[in-house]
Amino acid sequence: MPRILGVDIPGKKRIEISLRYLYGIGPAKALEIVKKAKIPLGTKADDLTADQVSSITTMLQNDYLVEGDLRRAIMQDIRRLTAIGSYRGVRHRRGLPVRGQRTKTNARTRKGRAKTVGAIRDKTQRKLANKDE
Repeated sequence: MPRILGVDIPGKKRIEISLRYLYGIGPAKALEIVKKAKIPLGTKADDLTADQVSSITTMLQNDYLVEGDLRRAIMQDIRRLTAIGSYRGVRHRRGLPVRGQRTKTNARTRKGRAKTVGAIRDKTQRKLANKDE
């Protein structure tokens, strides 16, 4: 299991698949990195030499935002949006969908579990409900 930027990538898989285990690297970037490092496609991650691993690591550190740096940059962007009070920032702060999705129905991933709101008609039941809170 080679270790790249503090992440153990699976050794039994092809290198272009294994690189996707790094945050911020998808299929296209993984292929691009493998081609730039001049590693033959289909090479298993366990079969990489130390030089190839170090070339991939230096390339990732110099040319790409991945892992902690990318997470930090995204969090700074969100913090900036909330600080300036933009619409997107307000949506982030309230935990609602940011990209224009509907919220009357659906949006449960962002909003959380449904909290049923309703009136309790019976006075004794209402008193019991108020004591629980």
